[in-house]
Amino acid sequence: MMDKNNRIYVAGHRGLIGSAILRHLQAEGYKNVITCTSKELNLTNQAETLAFFEKERPEYVFLAAAKVGGIMANQTYPADFIYINTMIATNVIHSSYLTGVKKLLNLGSSCIYPRLAPQPMKEEHLLTSELEKTNEAYALAKIAAIKMCRYYNEQYGTNFISVMPTNQYGIGDNFNMETAHLLPMVLRRFHLAKLLAADNFNAIRDDLQKYKLGWNIDAQINMNDTSSLEWALNQVGAYRNKVVMWGDGSVYRELMSSEDLADACVYLMKNKEYNEIGEFVNITNGDDIQLKLLFEIVKKVVGFEGKIEYDVSKPNGTPRKMMDAARIKSLGWQPKISLEQGIIDFYLWYCNN
Repeated sequence: MMDKNNRIYVAGHRGLIGSAILRHLQAEGYKNVITCTSKELNLTNQAETLAFFEKERPEYVFLAAAKVGGIMANQTYPADFIYINTMIATNVIHSSYLTGVKKLLNLGSSCIYPRLAPQPMKEEHLLTSELEKTNEAYALAKIAAIKMCRYYNEQYGTNFISVMPTNQYGIGDNFNMETAHLLPMVLRRFHLAKLLAADNFNAIRDDLQKYKLGWNIDAQINMNDTSSLEWALNQVGAYRNKVVMWGDGSVYRELMSSEDLADACVYLMKNKEYNEIGEFVNITNGDDIQLKLLFEIVKKVVGFEGKIEYDVSKPNGTPRKMMDAARIKSLGWQPKISLEQGIIDFYLWYCNN
């Protein structure tokens, strides 16, 4: 049982999920939380990682470090996604075994499921048919990490558990339009369009100075030229009278606040063992939303008054990704934050930070 004085390592503590777990642990009074930036420790390097574990001797490990991104990033950098994520997982899991870590929680992704998996997706649907091609490299790395945890448990008697979170959003999210996940990218696009419609170029400059647009657009922007700023926003789908979205809006996605996910991870680490959880467990609400409706909710929350247009030449991605919540609910956990309230809170944080 994890207690307040145990040495706990959060790998990836600056990321969306890792930072939420760190906040949750600190709020609960855990006193010996270990963190290390990627500049201080290269988790893709086996020798560095093992030396860190031998020095710090963590008793519990949250493996939240990963290279992440949206459809475009996954399609552009597949070698990076499979190499970096496989190496991080391999080194952290193996070092945890070698140094006697009591328990490890490995964070996966819902993209591990087959492209056309039955809905809702149950844990046993893993590897039953082919993956979605647009993020196959990332998915394969995450599947390898799940299997590593399972086989280390079987061969070495470790207590390494894996969780599969649904799509996340929250404090500390990535808003780079090239690499962001769904909700932060959509929310920022509507926000920039609203600023453009109001000719609020000072606010646009502030936003662009804080967050990158991506695709080398940033290098071409003249911050003193309003026409250059408008051109840049148009390149990412934000216009004065419309916001352009990829695909046709017909696909479905499930979204969860990172605060809920952190709560689930800490709950499982404290209360449930590998023999109770199984190979992995979905962390999910158990419901989803069509993107057309999601975009309307974000538009309303942001206060953009233009229209939504679809670029059907761009991919939709997996048709539906709703995960089954039966196992996690049977383990005694349920989410607390509704989608609309979560988006409201997320937008307020974005505007104020």
